[in-house]
Amino acid sequence: MIIDRAEVIVTSPDRNFVTLKLTTGDGLTGLGDATLNGRELAVVAYLRDHVVPLLLGRDAGRIEDTWQLLYRGAYWRRGPVTMAAIAAVDVALWDIKAKAAGMPLYQLLGGASRTGLLAYGHASGSDLPELFDSVRRHRELGYRAIRIQTGVPGLKVVYGIASNGTAEADALPVEEDWDTRAYLRHLPAVFEAVRNEFGPELPLLHDAHHRLTPIQAARLGQSLEPYDLFWLEDCTPAENQEALRLVRRHTVTPLAIGEVFNTVFDYQQIIREQLIDYVRGAVTHTGGITHLRKVLDFAAQYQIKSGMHGPADISPVGMAAALHLGLAIHNFGIQEYMMHGARTDQVFQQSFTWSGGLLHPGERPGIGVELDVDEAGKYPYVRAYLPYNRLADGTVHDW
Repeated sequence: MIIDRAEVIVTSPDRNFVTLKLTTGDGLTGLGDATLNGRELAVVAYLRDHVVPLLLGRDAGRIEDTWQLLYRGAYWRRGPVTMAAIAAVDVALWDIKAKAAGMPLYQLLGGASRTGLLAYGHASGSDLPELFDSVRRHRELGYRAIRIQTGVPGLKVVYGIASNGTAEADALPVEEDWDTRAYLRHLPAVFEAVRNEFGPELPLLHDAHHRLTPIQAARLGQSLEPYDLFWLEDCTPAENQEALRLVRRHTVTPLAIGEVFNTVFDYQQIIREQLIDYVRGAVTHTGGITHLRKVLDFAAQYQIKSGMHGPADISPVGMAAALHLGLAIHNFGIQEYMMHGARTDQVFQQSFTWSGGLLHPGERPGIGVELDVDEAGKYPYVRAYLPYNRLADGTVHDW
């Protein structure tokens, strides 16, 4: 199984996606997701100009060796661009290997550890009636766990509110506003209202999106304890890993961290000291299946579970890879799942299923996704940025 062709395909059916397609001399193909939201072309250049020449003529079956070559051989290690590129190669090679074996990828990873993967969706609203309607819509779609994001009185636009319509901008980044004290005052009342409306059984999640200091995060976690959250996500920027010790001392609300992390070294301290409960890494951004599996095996020693990142900017290729990994590992926790748009589903033909609140990667050999190149060609790249925050005094703040 010698690699004789490598293509980097950029398409924007509903948003930008970067896909690596590898083809072997005997006609097997493998896909890997290399999408880095808002910086997509940086990964395209890394793959086309630096990685692809290293792949041609290599044995597609040597997955671990190829991973180490791309990680150690570059000398300049880690970082989102490098690790997204490595992830794309890694998943494409696993796709080829599973196709060669004639079985779905999860079988090569040890077989299924469960019948399906519990997933959560994103309910949001600028006010409580809109939020309640969103929760009801998600329950009708079959979600059995729901993330709650809400507007804050006095703020025009807040992260995670679908009706704001500012997830991406096609010119320059959208500027949003932020007030931490207003947020901390408002949020407990939101969760009290949601619990009163929907009862105690529904698993609820919330994403603070890195916007709080450690002491503010501790206060939020403590104030949300009466509402029994499944997790509080990214409560404070976790580059300062010691900061989570303070949060942990003051709240028993479960913590999920890691969607902006790239390697096991980012997680090393917070896993070893048991400062988190869920690993939020994405296959797409954490070096692929090979590396994220190692992170999750490390986490399992401390009873820490997976909560893999799965927004709509992870392509169906990246989502499928996450589902195969999640089905196989023992310490699966929950899978984020934002449904892709109809045009994306036409470009990426998928075998994974959604039923009864559970995801399954399907039984097609490989990862179960095929790319329609002709359809992808209808949607050229569109420059897009994520928003950013400013405080009332004009200071740039974490979005």
